[in-house]
Amino acid sequence: MSIPSQEVSLPAPEVNVVPAQVHRWHDVWRLVTENRKASAGLLIVGFFILLAIFGPIILPQDPHNFSTDVLQPPSAAHWFGTTNFGEDVFVQTVVGARLSVFMGLGIGLVTTIVSVLVGLTSGYFLGWVDEILSLLSNVFLVLPTLPLAILLAAFLPNKGPLAIGFILTITGWSWGARVLRSQTLSLRNRDCVEAARASGESTWRIIFYEILPNQTSIVAAQFFGTVVYVILAETALEYLGLGDITASTWGNMLFSASNNSALLLGAWWWFLPPGLCIAILGAALTFINFGIDEISNPRLRKEPRPRRGAKLSGRDKSDLYRKAVAS
Repeated sequence: MSIPSQEVSLPAPEVNVVPAQVHRWHDVWRLVTENRKASAGLLIVGFFILLAIFGPIILPQDPHNFSTDVLQPPSAAHWFGTTNFGEDVFVQTVVGARLSVFMGLGIGLVTTIVSVLVGLTSGYFLGWVDEILSLLSNVFLVLPTLPLAILLAAFLPNKGPLAIGFILTITGWSWGARVLRSQTLSLRNRDCVEAARASGESTWRIIFYEILPNQTSIVAAQFFGTVVYVILAETALEYLGLGDITASTWGNMLFSASNNSALLLGAWWWFLPPGLCIAILGAALTFINFGIDEISNPRLRKEPRPRRGAKLSGRDKSDLYRKAVAS
């Protein structure tokens, strides 16, 4: 007598399906961390952001407090020395980081958003929309930006951060919009865009979900380049006395040092800290910009060579194959 065989159904193994977007962000993070320029720039910018957030909390002192220690060089009591009014330069540098850093990042973000909206709209719609926006971009593109910013700042009644933000946004959006327009013209007839248009996708969804992701590296590079421009232009306006002189910023520190003849008095500690902070922050943002250029362009990318005898993973092999095809 034969016993009927029973089929035993084993539970299916659980397969962790990782979305493609996670792999994409993992690849981007790996490329950023392996790029020395981008990594060094991000560390320096992160330090200045933390300084801007927590610096005034750690040092809750008034940067304009007067004292009898007039024009004292750096010492244990005053790390960066004092001004001719006895103000602590170290406190001014730390407190001034908040407004200087956040103004640079905020104005750079707003300027980049304006460039993206104008550039993508102009390149996608064409027709009279493109003619009007291109004419507007060309007008602002040929105008000298810094003299125009100085002229606007001199005639505006309010010289606070909002006025400087408005001035730098007006004078800094055109070049980025021009680049994005040319890239949008080359992308608007791609197969993915035509397929989205044929499937009935809305116009703005096509612009922001099909065209904009293909220009992410360009937008990121424009953002960091714009932040560098904003920080330097803001410092120049405040150095000329066209900003709010009562605000604690690095530009106002340089303005105060220049007006009180710090260089002639030999008080190098008065203008050197804010100048170095501006230079280091600008160099860090430039490093990030160069790193993004190397990451987005495989011909400029320098990947670490595998050690002799080491086995390459499947992802490393695919990266080497894509690099060989691109070159």
